[in-house]
Amino acid sequence: MTKCNEDNERIKRKNLVFLKEAKGQDVATIDAVAKALSRFDEYNRYKLFKAFHYEQALGFKRDLLKHKNQRTGKPLSKSTMLSTLRHVKSFIEWLSQEVGYKSRIKYSDAEYFSLSEKETRQATAAKRKNIATLDQIKHVMNAMPSTTVIEKRNKAILAFTLLTGARDGAIASFKCKHVDLEAGCVYQDADQVKTKFSKSFVTYFFPVGDEVKAIFVEWMLYLTNELMFGGDDALFPKTAVGHDRSGDFSCGGLSRDNWATAQPIRDVFKKAFKAAEMPYFNPHSFRDTLAKYGQTICKTPEDFKAWSQNLGHEKVMTTFFAYGEVEECRQAEIFKQLEKPRVEAVTASVTELAKAVAKEIAMQTI
Repeated sequence: MTKCNEDNERIKRKNLVFLKEAKGQDVATIDAVAKALSRFDEYNRYKLFKAFHYEQALGFKRDLLKHKNQRTGKPLSKSTMLSTLRHVKSFIEWLSQEVGYKSRIKYSDAEYFSLSEKETRQATAAKRKNIATLDQIKHVMNAMPSTTVIEKRNKAILAFTLLTGARDGAIASFKCKHVDLEAGCVYQDADQVKTKFSKSFVTYFFPVGDEVKAIFVEWMLYLTNELMFGGDDALFPKTAVGHDRSGDFSCGGLSRDNWATAQPIRDVFKKAFKAAEMPYFNPHSFRDTLAKYGQTICKTPEDFKAWSQNLGHEKVMTTFFAYGEVEECRQAEIFKQLEKPRVEAVTASVTELAKAVAKEIAMQTI
């Protein structure tokens, strides 16, 4: 059975180059597009894209309903279907403008890859998040051993993630020179650190507790004073792999190099939460924890703007909308309070914050 069509492969490759070089898409997005196009190509039995007909889009949507998630065995989620169809839709739109295809494919035919309005709402509906509390995270860190150099590193990774809210890709790529202990900050330099949208910014340590900061400071001093690490050495170096006496591969100590991917960071988190008999929270979820915590301690618009900026958000509404969901239990408490008549005057700071939020929402709707 045919596993590919050379003409299709060439045009798919051209499209991926276009997305990377002309549209500036990142590797993760390009990989997702490639996967979606391969899925459509396979469904279509590798027929030439030049012979595309809108009925193929209708059939592909029906076929996605039958697919199962390889990891869970459950039907594909609506969000997965939506992203897959959007990638293929964009490809067909692009294809309809290419030489050799535009006389055969109508631009409007790509619309048949759209889900219904109801399905789109289901796919884009906000998912309820389970957010770890500061106490839960600190409990996990306190349960982590710190005898060996690898154990010290792993414990420091969790502390640093809570201190900075940095994404796991950035954490895996930081070097010692990016940290300023005296100023209490880390410079997320996009030239060397894998930041989102390749954006450079400074993150100051969040006020999450002296004990958390002490874990990371101790690690930095250990790197520089004991291991003699320099500025260009990895902040969280990968485990050194060598050979034991029998010639087999074995892990021993640390190298001075960064990890190539963020997967080892996630593995450290999984192991730590499992050892503490706690449900797993991935590195990125710590940003939710920090956003929620910021809502409780920030008293003025300027406070929350600084907090949001520290997370790497240019607009404070990103923090509100993406990370600022009010938990159901807290929602109930607020409404109980609203039932009671308020005797005390609303403070100026709260009023200012409400005005600032309303103003930014209005600006985004213009």
